[in-house]
Amino acid sequence: MKKSKPIKPHDERTRMDAEHVFQFDCGPHVPCFTECCQDVTIVLTPYDVLRLKNALDTPSDQFLDRYTVIIPKEKHLIPMVVLRMNENDKRCPFVSGKGCAVYADRPWPCRMYPLDMNDDGTFSLITDASRCKGLNEKKTHRISNWLVEQGVPMYDEMNHLFSEITAPLQAQELDIDNPKIFQMTFMALYNLNTFRKFVFESSFMSRFEMDDLTIEKLKRSDVELLKFSFDWVKFGLFGQKTLRVRESAIPKEDASNG
Repeated sequence: MKKSKPIKPHDERTRMDAEHVFQFDCGPHVPCFTECCQDVTIVLTPYDVLRLKNALDTPSDQFLDRYTVIIPKEKHLIPMVVLRMNENDKRCPFVSGKGCAVYADRPWPCRMYPLDMNDDGTFSLITDASRCKGLNEKKTHRISNWLVEQGVPMYDEMNHLFSEITAPLQAQELDIDNPKIFQMTFMALYNLNTFRKFVFESSFMSRFEMDDLTIEKLKRSDVELLKFSFDWVKFGLFGQKTLRVRESAIPKEDASNG
């Protein structure tokens, strides 16, 4: 097999595939350690919020209130959720001179750094050696191995499921003027603690068919609950048959027409 030549720091615009090798290392020994955690915009996906709120042992609604800025987007159903930086120094609230306090549960952009993924599935360096001294380090990484080591695949899987909602919404403008739809969609995607109460403490269970194993998974696993929330949103917004409505919950006139 042909050996890949490491991408040099000045090649930050080079497009690389998963078998490319790049030079990078990070830690307290690097002069710019944690500087990349300052004055940056980190957009959070639902899975990012899930991991962070669990790492902090904080209910999702409290996490959203304290650590995020929610930015509505005109003609978009789902707002942008951005990690709130400290007001005084614009640094990430979870980083100190010793490093990241939520490193095991850090968001997708932090895991990918110094890489970025292009629209065609290739990768590029997101910065250069003048700003990131870690790119001057001699340690090398094959991108495919790096992604696994950084725990990216699970994030990619969950973000792909999320894109099954966001992509159709971008492709079509839904005529929605009911604020409750906005609120319920956001709750299902980002506020899992409240969504779990909605599922188990409202009439939800009497309206949809779910087997005992699924119910137990939703009670115990935030990941399973988030996947279920994706299905619920696709059912409600796009009419996809991701959930089964109980016959007893179908209006008689609808049942007779079916």
